Amino acid sequence: MEWMLMPLRRYAEFSGRSRRKEYWMFTVFVFLVSLALMLIEMAVGMAETFGAAGGPLSLIFSLATLIPSISVSVRRLHDIDRTGWWLLAPIVPLVLVGYAAVTQLTWLVGIAGVLALIGLVMLLVFAVTNGTPGPNRFGPDPKDPTSAEVFA
Repeated sequence: MEWMLMPLRRYAEFSGRSRRKEYWMFTVFVFLVSLALMLIEMAVGMAETFGAAGGPLSLIFSLATLIPSISVSVRRLHDIDRTGWWLLAPIVPLVLVGYAAVTQLTWLVGIAGVLALIGLVMLLVFAVTNGTPGPNRFGPDPKDPTSAEVFA
């Protein structure tokens, strides 16, 4: 439970590093709570008002965990010695999809969609990659128990 809630305590902390365990445990926590909220909303009939987006509880929880999700993702990228700007890899092609849809460039929609998928797969590979051992340019190794700054 400690690892699941750690990103909430480090709410908007974009510096430093987060190990895989912190990232994935938080991801599982967010998934399970979202699933439970959607089931509750479906049981009481709140989800029908909002459609596929869920209900008000799901929306509030999603907004509340948006910043911690981004910050733990940035710190996870820092752990493998990559900048947090890599999070934009799948988003930039999606902007191209929007532009292509508006200008009716159908050939660009397919290319941008493939690029977005490549970006998502790349981020997944980064998320499962072991962090760089020892300190890197983003901070001390979070697996090093002798480092006092890691979980401060």
